[in-house]
Amino acid sequence: MTVTDLTYREKEVLKFIIENFVKSALPVGSRNVSKQTELNLSPASIRNIMSDLEEMELISTPHTSAGRIPTDKGYRFYVDSLMKDEKLSEEEKKYLNTLFNDSENIGYDNTKVFSEISLILGKISHQLTIVTQPFLNDGVLESIELVSLSSSKILVVLNISGGFVKTVIMEIDIEVSRRKLVAFGLYLNEKLSGLSLKVIKETFIERVKDSATIDSNLIQMFINSKDKIYGDTDADNKIFVGGRGEIILQPEFDDPASFKKIVDIAEDRNLVVHVLNNSGIKDNTVMVKIGEEIREGKLKDYSLIVSSYKMGDVSGNVGIIGPKRINYAKMITLLKYTSQLLSEIKT
Repeated sequence: MTVTDLTYREKEVLKFIIENFVKSALPVGSRNVSKQTELNLSPASIRNIMSDLEEMELISTPHTSAGRIPTDKGYRFYVDSLMKDEKLSEEEKKYLNTLFNDSENIGYDNTKVFSEISLILGKISHQLTIVTQPFLNDGVLESIELVSLSSSKILVVLNISGGFVKTVIMEIDIEVSRRKLVAFGLYLNEKLSGLSLKVIKETFIERVKDSATIDSNLIQMFINSKDKIYGDTDADNKIFVGGRGEIILQPEFDDPASFKKIVDIAEDRNLVVHVLNNSGIKDNTVMVKIGEEIREGKLKDYSLIVSSYKMGDVSGNVGIIGPKRINYAKMITLLKYTSQLLSEIKT
């Protein structure tokens, strides 16, 4: 028998085991299943069903207990086929809504607000929470302005669709007249307007190779600085992590080794950036990865849930990292709701 061929009774037993293990963190025994479900089956019959589920690797037996706990495969089947939606409480919604309603100038670059969101999500979820500001890679360049600040500095202003603005100060080691700077700005606008920053960064050299009328030294400086100007070089500074104080109260982290692991994960910004960049999340969706599915050794004992939000042409992520024993339905609803609020921010 394959997982897709599970009987009604097998599905109900698996669902009960997972949902009760999520609540209690304790292995679930056949007597509890028999008493607390409406299957009207004896503990002996439940044990037979459990044996079948264990044979299909959906549950397992811990060494220290006669009860059962879910496996990664069991959690995956539950999320894909058995889980029902769970609503946020009105109090939880109000908690989030108040932040958005009370925050003035809650623009995409308001780091304080994004930090607050991560902390509130941590308090609601009791898990490690991740919130990113929008990454501008997919933003479309509307215009570029070059402003001389001094004989050694140029301010580069990128006006991006949706009202986003990125500024970069460039150090220069050549003298550039105002006339040359204006001409170069017009040239760049002609070549680059209407393209995403990601495309510009990847093709910049090719697009400016016919710049015979532009100072070659100026062109070379912009080529050397293309990653700084058009890339998200400060991506790790756009990530905010909350829930540190909440997740360590979970029973999974009672022993010192597990406690240290989750603390290290919470402090490892490079790991968080790597996981989000490789999550494969698509716009306006929620993705759930369990254990080995994350493909990151440090997270093999955890689950990752990520949602995306959009502000104009650019997007960001809201995520949760927690033990596999997590309320998937509630976390998915929480991330969807938060992403919706973020998507409604006026840029």
